[in-house]
Amino acid sequence: MVQFAPHAVSIAVVREHAPSYGLTQGGLPAGDETTGDESDALDALADEIATLAAHIHAATHRLLVLLAEFDRRGGWELEGHRSCAHWLTFRTGIDLGAAREKVRAARALLGLPKTSAAMARGELSFSQVRALSRVATAENEGDLLELARGCTTAQLERVVRGWKRGSREDEAALEREWHESRTLSVFPDDEGMYVVRGKLPPEVGVLLMRAVEAASDALYRDESGIERLAGGSPSADTLRAAAQRRADALGLLAERAMAVGFGAVPGGEPGGAEPPISGTRAARYQVVLHVDTATLSGAGNAGGEVGGASGRSELEDGTRVSAETSRRLSCDAALVRITHAPDGSVLDVNRRTRTVPPALRRALEARDRGCRFPGCGFRFTDAHHVKHWSDGGETSLTNTTLLCRHHHRLVHEGGWRVIRASDGMPVFVDPRGGTHYDARPKAPELAEHPVRALVEANRRRGVEPDWRTAGARWKREDDIPSDVYFRALEAAG
Repeated sequence: MVQFAPHAVSIAVVREHAPSYGLTQGGLPAGDETTGDESDALDALADEIATLAAHIHAATHRLLVLLAEFDRRGGWELEGHRSCAHWLTFRTGIDLGAAREKVRAARALLGLPKTSAAMARGELSFSQVRALSRVATAENEGDLLELARGCTTAQLERVVRGWKRGSREDEAALEREWHESRTLSVFPDDEGMYVVRGKLPPEVGVLLMRAVEAASDALYRDESGIERLAGGSPSADTLRAAAQRRADALGLLAERAMAVGFGAVPGGEPGGAEPPISGTRAARYQVVLHVDTATLSGAGNAGGEVGGASGRSELEDGTRVSAETSRRLSCDAALVRITHAPDGSVLDVNRRTRTVPPALRRALEARDRGCRFPGCGFRFTDAHHVKHWSDGGETSLTNTTLLCRHHHRLVHEGGWRVIRASDGMPVFVDPRGGTHYDARPKAPELAEHPVRALVEANRRRGVEPDWRTAGARWKREDDIPSDVYFRALEAAG
C-alpha cells in the first residue's frame, strides 16, 4: 500500500495546476516550472494527453454523426462520387481504407445507442467502436460495452475475432443433392433487364464467388465490407449497394473472360482445346449492339423522330437499350458500318474498326493514369469522347479522356457533362450546374487556437471528459473480471 502514496500526491498536484480549460497551450503541463518534480511533471503531461484524447474521441463521435446524416441524405451522390467513403477521402484527405471504416462505423452507430452515447462522452475511442460495431447489436451492446470500457482495444479485438471464428456448417452430406439440383438461367425480362437465376454446387459456387470478389476488388478496392452493419440485419440500401457492386463485378468478369477466350493457352499442355473456329479466341462471343447512325447523334437524342425512342438501338436478341446508352457504349468500341437498302437488305459491310485506336488508347493511359473524375483514379476505364464522334467530335487526345464505368455512365445517362478547360483539364458539370475539377478542396479555416476551440465545443454539448475517461481499467486480459468477460463472450456469440 505504501508504494501508491507518491502517486496519490502527484494526482493532487495535477488537479491543482491543470489549466481551467483542461489543456495546456504550449505543450507542457501548467505548473511544470514551479513543482520542481520531474515525476509530477510527467504525471501531469500524461493526464493532459489522456484528457485531450478523450476530447478527440468525443469530437470523432460528432464527426461520425454528421457523416451518417450526410450519407443518409446522399450528399456524396450529388457530387458524383462512387460512395460516401470516396467523397470523404476527396474532401478530407483521409486514406480510402480508413474512410470506409469511418462510414461503416457511422452507419453502425445509428443502431447502437449505448455505444454511441459512450463515445459521445469520450469514453470510447474510434478503434474500440470499430471493433464493437462488427458484432454488437442493440440487444447485446450493454454487456460488450462494459468490457470495452475496461479493456484495451487489442483485448477487445481478440474477443471479436474469437466470436467470428466460432461458427461452421457441415454440408458434406448434401453433396449429391446439390450436384443433381445445379442449374443456371440467364434471360431478359419484360423491361429489358437480364435476370440471372441458378443453384450451383459448393465448389462451383465458391469459385464464382471468388471470381466476383476479385473483380469487385479490382473495381471497388477493399469496399466489400463498408456496407455491413454491425450485428442484426443490413438495411435495404445496404443490400442494394452490395448487389450493385456484384453486378458490376460480374460484368467485368465476363468481359475479361471473353477478351482472353477459352481456347488452348499458348505454350500450354499438348492436346489442349483448340481456339474457336472464328480464328480469334473471343470474337465469336462478342456482344453486338445494333444502332442507327441517327440514334447516336446528339440531335436525334434530343427527341427527334429518328433518334428518339423510335430509332434502332438494340442487342442481337432484340432487347432495346436507350439511345444514350448506345452513345456511351460506342465511345470506346469496335465499329462495323452496315449499309441497308430501303427494304432492309444489306448493301455493304465495312471493315471492323476501333472508335479509339490502340495507339490513342496507350497515349490516354500514359496521360490520364485512370479515371479523370475528381477523386476517382480507377484503372478500369473507357475512353470517353468529350464531343461524341457521331456529332463530329475528333477521335484525338484533346477530345478524349478516360472515365471509369461509373463516371462514364454518369456523364451519359446521369445528366452530367464534361468540358475541357483552357489548360486542357476536364471539368465536370453536374445536373445542378455545379462544376467539379481535379483540384484539392480549400482547407477549412480553423480558430486561432483549434485545440481550445475543440474543447469548448465539446463543453457546449455537455461533454467534459478528464484524464480517467477513456483509459483502460484492466491492463492484462487475466485482470478482467470473469463475470464481465464471460457475459461479453455470451453476448457476442
